[in-house]
Amino acid sequence: MAGASMKDIKLRIKSVESTMQITKAMQLVATSKLRRAKERMENSKPFTAIAQAAISAAAAKCDDAHIPFVTPRPVKRRCYVVIAGDRGLAGGYNANVFKAITAHAEGMDYCVLPLGRKAVERFHRYGVASISDDYTRVEGISVGSCYKLAEMLIDGYLAQEFDEVWIVYTSFLSMMTQEVQVDRLLPVEKPEADPSRPPVDTIYELGPAETLEKVMPDFISGRLYSALCDAFASEVSARRTAMDSATKNAGEMISDLRLKFNRARQGAITQEITEIVAGAEQ
Repeated sequence: MAGASMKDIKLRIKSVESTMQITKAMQLVATSKLRRAKERMENSKPFTAIAQAAISAAAAKCDDAHIPFVTPRPVKRRCYVVIAGDRGLAGGYNANVFKAITAHAEGMDYCVLPLGRKAVERFHRYGVASISDDYTRVEGISVGSCYKLAEMLIDGYLAQEFDEVWIVYTSFLSMMTQEVQVDRLLPVEKPEADPSRPPVDTIYELGPAETLEKVMPDFISGRLYSALCDAFASEVSARRTAMDSATKNAGEMISDLRLKFNRARQGAITQEITEIVAGAEQ
């Protein structure tokens, strides 16, 4: 029994060591990707901030209630742009995104634009209407692709296929903290007047409404690209943390198994010595 037990423990140690090598390799890959992902995320922030300020200024000047981009209408259907991961093994990264959209869309008719293989697979499995299933790699979505996605969303919104556009993604706050965000893209919210700040008198060549119509594709594509950069940095960071934890757990498990193996071997040796002594006494 002792020999069989020792053999089982040795096989278990070998299996855990193989798993540990995989998790360690995935941790190193995630670490190597994280620096570039953070740089790309930080580089996308300035454009988003400037575009948001310009859109807000133009929206504040639009007093016509018939301008679709700034005028809310009765919400019969929503469209959610859902950014999830390309792969699993990233802790609760994907699950948190899906929990957020499930809670936000409860009781609402909605369609989705899934970005990332996990998002595409989930909504296909649950039979949720999808605008496009072509974008299964978040890492590979370029600025040009974001512009096409923006035009797709704007065309659907103007055709009243849906009445609101929301984006669900994970914001990168730090290496250990990522937070799911649910933001409205369309219609654009008008900023509230701040009496402490003097009004900015912006001169528009085409007028606020026409300017808004012209720059809206650029604004939406910029928001999408920034969210994609945030989400990918969050995914890589979450995977690095998860693989680091898995590697440490595997190391602890190997230590426990080796201790059990040594105890079993010691028990086997003690039993053999006892049998030899007993045989000699006879």
